[in-house]
Amino acid sequence: MTTADRDRTALAGARLVLPGGVVEGGRLAVEGDRIAGLGGESGPGDLDLTGYTVVPGFVDLHVHGGGGASYASGIAEEALLAARTHLEHGTTTTVASTVTGEIDEVARQASVLSELVEDGVLAGIHFEGPFISHNRCGAHRPDLLRDPDPALVRKLVDAARGHAKMVTLAPELPGGLDSVRMLADLGVIAAVGHTDSDYATTLEAIDAGASVATHLFNAMPGIAHRAPGPIVALLEDERVTVELINDGVHLHPSVLDLAYGTAGASRVALITDAMGAAGMGDGLYPLGPLQVEVKDGVARLVEGGAIAGSTLTLDVAFKRSLTVNGLTLNQTVESLSATPARLLGLADSIGSLETGKLADLVVLDSEGYDLVAVMRRGRWVLGGERFDVVKPA
Repeated sequence: MTTADRDRTALAGARLVLPGGVVEGGRLAVEGDRIAGLGGESGPGDLDLTGYTVVPGFVDLHVHGGGGASYASGIAEEALLAARTHLEHGTTTTVASTVTGEIDEVARQASVLSELVEDGVLAGIHFEGPFISHNRCGAHRPDLLRDPDPALVRKLVDAARGHAKMVTLAPELPGGLDSVRMLADLGVIAAVGHTDSDYATTLEAIDAGASVATHLFNAMPGIAHRAPGPIVALLEDERVTVELINDGVHLHPSVLDLAYGTAGASRVALITDAMGAAGMGDGLYPLGPLQVEVKDGVARLVEGGAIAGSTLTLDVAFKRSLTVNGLTLNQTVESLSATPARLLGLADSIGSLETGKLADLVVLDSEGYDLVAVMRRGRWVLGGERFDVVKPA
């Protein structure tokens, strides 16, 4: 047996969710860390995935932690644990999110996280705060908030050593629009979030280069018939990708349906916004400098009771999208994989099941859509041992 043979795996009999549609009884070959081919007859040595659905690995643009660990701890071991926790729930590409803290401390965290980007564990860094509105701060410590002075924003971006992918800010604050322009010039995504912005200012931010709505609907003014606010501006503009948290807590199902009906799956990125309790049980957890209590799976600040991120994992968001919202497999895959991959500039290598792309795969039970196995870069990280080998005819 050659090295190439040892590094080659073929999955046969599965339902494959491809960019062009769903294929029943398909075959997908993996060689090394890549998808080597789609289609063809199964043969001895293939793994039998009859009764399972294979989709591309999930891409999370916005996640603060998991497994009891936080990316904002500035501790590499905690970041590794958080990434591994979400990987085992199907997230094969993670952008690590920080929370509001002292500028120098967040810069230190970015330095630690940058090393994990360079090691291939993470895909980049998202700075959520401190450049956000006091009125919409949510689970961010108010006394640490800062106006988005471009020099301060640039300090954090530089601390990420080229790995800053996104900065969430409130564009109505002093320096907000200038910072949006600077981020766009640097190739860093400017995201509108935790904002008290009105409709007109939000449009100005979009024209300046803002291209993402941070957890749309949450931590921003609602829609009023004479004051549409940021939500309408972000939903209606085709240049904007909107993040949604489909955990049944942050959004009513009808609100998520509204967003899909307006923006479509190609402009929706389903995220977790998960904090350290994801993959864990109820209890007390840190979120940056704040304490969070998780009760019945819902995370709230100990002081004040504001919702503090989620305990969501993307396999749960996948299942809810199909079973609660009635989205199609292709719509769900687009929002969990293809849309965020495209936003990150990684669509050439991840986000869909296509020959030549990285073999990042999630295997789900075809009846209930429960996660059963995960492959990252051609290696099983969970559940691969459960599949039988196809027997010779």
